[in-house]
Amino acid sequence: MLQGMLRELETYGTQRAQTIYVGGGSPSCLGTEALVGFLGEVVGRVGKAREFTVEVNPGQVDFELLRGLREQGVNRLSIGAQSLIDSELEFLGRGYKAEMLYDSFARAREAGFDNINIDLIFALPGSTPADWRKNVQAAIQLKPEHVSAYSLSYEEGTRLYQKKEAGEIKQVDEEVERQMYEAVIDILEGAQIKQYEISNFAREGFECKHNLAHWSGKEYLGIGPGASSYWQGRRWSNVKDTAQYLAAVEKGASPAAESVELNAEEIACEVAVLMLRRTEGIDREEYRRITGFDIERLFAEPIGRYQEMGLLEVDEGGVRLTREARAIADTILCDFAAL
Repeated sequence: MLQGMLRELETYGTQRAQTIYVGGGSPSCLGTEALVGFLGEVVGRVGKAREFTVEVNPGQVDFELLRGLREQGVNRLSIGAQSLIDSELEFLGRGYKAEMLYDSFARAREAGFDNINIDLIFALPGSTPADWRKNVQAAIQLKPEHVSAYSLSYEEGTRLYQKKEAGEIKQVDEEVERQMYEAVIDILEGAQIKQYEISNFAREGFECKHNLAHWSGKEYLGIGPGASSYWQGRRWSNVKDTAQYLAAVEKGASPAAESVELNAEEIACEVAVLMLRRTEGIDREEYRRITGFDIERLFAEPIGRYQEMGLLEVDEGGVRLTREARAIADTILCDFAAL
């Protein structure tokens, strides 16, 4: 699989990466030799990026691995904590206890990482706002540079979804979920970790450059099964089946499952949705420069409607979600997804 991913990367010719993000799972499960060796091959093809992130699972981290990542130029670590409460980790099937997370964090600091993100999940079945506040406060004690906080999602086909449908677990009430979301904003801001995107928070200067590029409508290449790309006005996703993926790249064929050529208006819609995820929202001139459109003219109806409802702020600089709107952002963003 690693060789196949390198072959896919080579099909794009000589590209110099500004940012690299290795994740969307637990690449640390590969072990030190395989992962560090693979990253070295990637760097040999795209150069050392100014921001190089690797996701790790707390149960798979040791000092040798962390040192190897640093030697390959990895300068940002994302630790998939999910929770710092043992009972919640057990529910999530994480296979480790909170103590292991604390150990992993300490080893990462010892290895020289000064830019660490912690992923947290809220609205777990049976959890309360008090549990969530305890979780966030525990995370703050680790002094991370960045925190990502997501509400638990129930994806169709997963065991979690099946348990919910069977009545074995009960989804947290929407109002309680909203209280949890509001709480994480307040608690982190009090610790100087400010919200800069719907689900992401950072100390000043530590916002994730890779994700900011996505939310600013910039191009990117995704490598591997199921990976998505946006490149030269075209959007595509690779096949998810690993055997099909390998069969394609070994023949020198594209592993893309679907490819869409976007027109100017489709690009304008996508950029609007992505930029609205940022707390700074849509910068009027930035949007015009990227898409060629005036944001207020293109989306006059939804902007006017949501502004009247107090869910959008509009000024000379641009358009942004109000704080009240961030908890229901998906509903609002749907009205910017198409003209």
